[in-house]
Amino acid sequence: MDYGLIYIIIGFALGGVLKGATGAGAPIIAVPVIALFYDVPLAVAIFIVPNFLANIWQIKSHYADRLPGSFVAKFAGAGTLGAAFGTMMLVSLSGETLKLVVAIAMLLYIGFRLLRPDWALSYRIGSMLSLPVGGLAGLMQGATGISAPISITFLNAMKLERGQFIFTISVFFITMLAVQIPILYHYGVLTFERLLLSCGSAAVLLAFMPVGALLARRFSRQTFDRVILGVLMILALRLCAEALL
Repeated sequence: MDYGLIYIIIGFALGGVLKGATGAGAPIIAVPVIALFYDVPLAVAIFIVPNFLANIWQIKSHYADRLPGSFVAKFAGAGTLGAAFGTMMLVSLSGETLKLVVAIAMLLYIGFRLLRPDWALSYRIGSMLSLPVGGLAGLMQGATGISAPISITFLNAMKLERGQFIFTISVFFITMLAVQIPILYHYGVLTFERLLLSCGSAAVLLAFMPVGALLARRFSRQTFDRVILGVLMILALRLCAEALL
């Protein structure tokens, strides 16, 4: 029995629950789970189709909630440029280094969520920071498959409405795929076999997104956040151990 495939399914199921509940964050669970048993490049490659389908769905569902002005275009455009450089880092760094970077990114995300849960930015300040923050988040997404410590923390701090947040983060992810896919294909990270695996993973992610939406209605946001942060802490520590020992 291929236990690795089971862990991939578990990772995408958990990622689908989180994305269905919050509108984002699927990679921050699925990527570490896959990286524990395979490697970060594989995790990033098989996230291509799930990322595309889930975010296209959310853009269509929340198009009416889009923000006015150029904020989304600047944030996503800078993210695309950052993702190009990040993806080239992905194919050049060692597996242990990438695992350690993923673990550090997760620990930073957990620490910030615990220490500064009420951090807030005005829309004006957020718009001014959209280019540098978008670029840095794109760099993280390209190199590790996880931008949540920057992208989600930043957008949450702006106190956007749920629909505005989902539309913005979905456009951010979709535009980055435009540069990630050809680079991953060029360096042999995205193969036909991995593309097929990505299609199957997309079905799992989409199937579990309604579960997350249901749980979000049943439980308080605080309870849900605590469970997610606990799972992330365990995964981050496991990744640190894998990379350093």
